[in-house]
Amino acid sequence: MPEESSPRRTPQSVPYQDLPHLVNADGQYLFCRYWKPSGAPRALVFVSHGAGEHCGRYDELARMLVGLELLVFAHDHVGHGQSEGERMVVSDFQVFIRDVLQHVDVVQKDHPGLPIFLLGHSMGGAVAILTAAERPGHFSGMVLISPLVLASPESATTFKVLAAKVLNLVLPNVSLGRIDSSTLSRNKTEGSADRLCDSRGAYLLMESAKSQDKTLKIYEGAYHILHKELPEVTSSVFREINTWVSQRTAAAGTGSPP
Repeated sequence: MPEESSPRRTPQSVPYQDLPHLVNADGQYLFCRYWKPSGAPRALVFVSHGAGEHCGRYDELARMLVGLELLVFAHDHVGHGQSEGERMVVSDFQVFIRDVLQHVDVVQKDHPGLPIFLLGHSMGGAVAILTAAERPGHFSGMVLISPLVLASPESATTFKVLAAKVLNLVLPNVSLGRIDSSTLSRNKTEGSADRLCDSRGAYLLMESAKSQDKTLKIYEGAYHILHKELPEVTSSVFREINTWVSQRTAAAGTGSPP
């Protein structure tokens, strides 16, 4: 009898059969995470992580949202974390968007009728923007933390592909490169001192967004990863997200604007 093929494993050599995962349209295995409330969820939130990280870094933020009776889910993008794919090299960012929509469809199939929100940071913010653009009216709202709309000149090489796509340009087969951890957060020892994403992009997004229900918060002097900043910044970010999502979830449930 033929030998059984060995199980597919993560880049960390953990069998995918032992982990929550989905298989994308290219046959690549993506590691997934789910944070579920104890009762029936009021809404769904997909978390899109940034470049050079993984969805596990959003555990604290996800747990806060679960406290609002929301079901939070995420996966490591191709080439990141415990998902398959060449590390930090993407030939077409549309793959990220396609995979997000696939995961959204899977979860919504199990929870029909619930409003769904997108939460994205940095590169993941750009992915969230482009995902929402693929399905106008499908998502009830977005929370964007230091979203990549304009790349800072100091990091233009790293992020130029996706920033260009957000601005309707596509440059194929460019490596994301290495992320300098010293520019990410001060809590290892968009804010206005963000050196990866140009904060002017947030203003540009606010001005161009057609929705009348939009809020912009700039944290003066803060770095890029606002949800992992100094305690006072992080606490404020969590409060802002908590309040915003709570109001929109209630509004989505009643079918009326907040």
